[in-house]
Amino acid sequence: MDSSSLLRRLFFFLCALLFLLLLFRSWISLPSPSSGDSLFSGAGHILIQSPLFSFPAVDHATATPHHPLDPLTVGEITAARSILLSSSPFSSSPSSVAFHSLSLDEPDKSLVLAWSAGDPLPPRRASAVVRFLGRSYSLSVDLATGTLSPLPVPASGYPTMTIEDMTSAATAPLSDAAFNLSVLARGVRLSDIACLPISSGWFRREIEDRRRLIKVQCYSGEGTANFYMRPIEGLTVLVDLDTKEIVHIDDEGRGIPIPKSSGTDYRFAVAGGNELKRPLKPISIEQPAGPSFDVVEGHRVRWAGWEFHLKADARAGMVVSAAAVADPATGSMRQVLYKGFASELFVPYMDPTDAWYFKTYMDAGEYGFGLQAMPLVPLNDCPRNAYYMDGVFVAGDGRPYVRQNMICVYESYGGDIGWRHSESPITGMEIREVRPKVTLVARMAASVANYDYIVDWEFQTDGVIRVKVGLSGILMAKGAPFTHVKDFPAKQDMYGTLLSENLIGVIHDHYITFHLDLDVDGAANNSFVKVHLTRQDTDPATTPRRSYLRATRQVAKTEKDAQIKLRLYDPYEFHVINSEKTTRVGNPVGYKVVPAGTAAALLEPDDPPQIRGAFTNNQIWVTPRNKSEEWAGGLFVYQNRGEDTLAVWSERDRPIENEDIVLWYTLGFHHIPCQEDFPIMPMVSSSFDLKPVNFFERNPILGSPPNWERDLPICSAAATT
Repeated sequence: MDSSSLLRRLFFFLCALLFLLLLFRSWISLPSPSSGDSLFSGAGHILIQSPLFSFPAVDHATATPHHPLDPLTVGEITAARSILLSSSPFSSSPSSVAFHSLSLDEPDKSLVLAWSAGDPLPPRRASAVVRFLGRSYSLSVDLATGTLSPLPVPASGYPTMTIEDMTSAATAPLSDAAFNLSVLARGVRLSDIACLPISSGWFRREIEDRRRLIKVQCYSGEGTANFYMRPIEGLTVLVDLDTKEIVHIDDEGRGIPIPKSSGTDYRFAVAGGNELKRPLKPISIEQPAGPSFDVVEGHRVRWAGWEFHLKADARAGMVVSAAAVADPATGSMRQVLYKGFASELFVPYMDPTDAWYFKTYMDAGEYGFGLQAMPLVPLNDCPRNAYYMDGVFVAGDGRPYVRQNMICVYESYGGDIGWRHSESPITGMEIREVRPKVTLVARMAASVANYDYIVDWEFQTDGVIRVKVGLSGILMAKGAPFTHVKDFPAKQDMYGTLLSENLIGVIHDHYITFHLDLDVDGAANNSFVKVHLTRQDTDPATTPRRSYLRATRQVAKTEKDAQIKLRLYDPYEFHVINSEKTTRVGNPVGYKVVPAGTAAALLEPDDPPQIRGAFTNNQIWVTPRNKSEEWAGGLFVYQNRGEDTLAVWSERDRPIENEDIVLWYTLGFHHIPCQEDFPIMPMVSSSFDLKPVNFFERNPILGSPPNWERDLPICSAAATT
């Protein structure tokens, strides 16, 4: 064979090989961003495209409810708005009505539990909270009959702010000449300022009883997108939220310089080239056969024996309902959780000075945790093959709008282990058994001004539900005259940490209280059991041991029995059991709450912010289920006096044994800022588990298969130049 023939054959062989490689890559890999990785459909839904599967988009204009707990559709919101505005007294001046919330008035629990797919839906009703001519109204709107029913209104407080409240309040100071002169006197151009509406709290002042108030503070955005790091310290404007009148201006701190802008921008295009390069090679979890979960009719999720309902909520952010898990022995679906969500967030800052004492935020009840949720970023917030769910909310005029891609659902695998055992060589048995741990995550992220909260509900194949909260975003920082810690005056509290020149990160807490309506094998006959671990001393005459631990069980009879403060050296387990259901060996079936790292509230109980945030006084509470008791800080949180909170309800000391009960768990963080938090914080997180305890007859994932080489794709790296 001559050399030219050999070269031709080699050329054709290489071409064929290249063709096969390209064919293989197109089958195993998802399209790159440059080839249209994420597309917006007409309904605004992000579709992560794959050659093998894609999730259908949702057309909100024509969507209809399919489940009793499905959120109001665009059409239903429009109908509810029309009914309300045409009814007395609102019909006298429809333009004067401000819609603070409009959401599903959920049917009675008994109706939901009795419903099956294919049955007619229970009557659809909307729950509306509106303000009209200076008065707050809570109403139920019957969408079928077109009638309104009044609902109780709390004795104090105001509804969650609307987005229009926040935006109009933030710009109100610019109408005041004294404010503008003060800004200019500090060397800041009016065109560079960015202002934040800050809830003013309640501090037993007469003006708080007759006016809906908000405070506004501003920053300089000159030279950076991160204006939070450039506070105009000491300039605080008190604004009437209803009239937008400037009530008062506190003008202090003119001698405090505006912190520098250099080094504050966190955007990749600006900050990405400023640090020492430590690049990671791209990593992606591929699913060539598609994900293992289904989303049925927009809100019902099915995965690995789990079924639950998932929806967005303007106040709570994300709501998980009707969660049930398959029993591996019988295949029957067993109830676990009727409803779970973040009920309230409490974020008090630890600075009592005039420009800071009032910063004691209730992020859900004041701002709306869901209203502050931002669209999730594919490939960064959520991996490939995620399903994205929108939220449908109302503007201040009651018209619906869509918050796109607010929730994502995806399968997660990070090399974790479900269970394993290997036998030691001394037994002579060659056993190496391991099972990978894959979980299903439902995620949302809320950007409440400077702070970002990431909330995950993670479902595991062994029946565990893990609820995790992550904190990131940007510190709320205070301007200061100091450029080095040696400049601090002796014996003067700085209330935080010097992060950079002229900038102090103020100490603060975060508390997130979750409402957990557990239905362990049914709604009735649930009880809360405290399992106390105590040391028992032994008789030296009978054993070489001097002590052991003993578990003693006590069923809580009333609410006060279930007010729990966690104590490391006085340990308990906390179970919710169904006293009417037992395993074959006689143990009551149950779930337990398993705390991870958390923090306790340390403020004086009579401090006005803590009176309103008294739901954080304990880490665990248990109450009888009551549809009117869902919001731990009260229905109307804004400027309330703390008389309608979880702490108040629990003092009624109602029976909770063999009842339909709700467990409340508060996840807490103490945050002492550090320089690593500047200019943007790496995420810190904590969690708690809802874990089966004698719920199954044995390990529910005993029969799960291991991974086999033949089932997993082998991905090759893309060529780089």
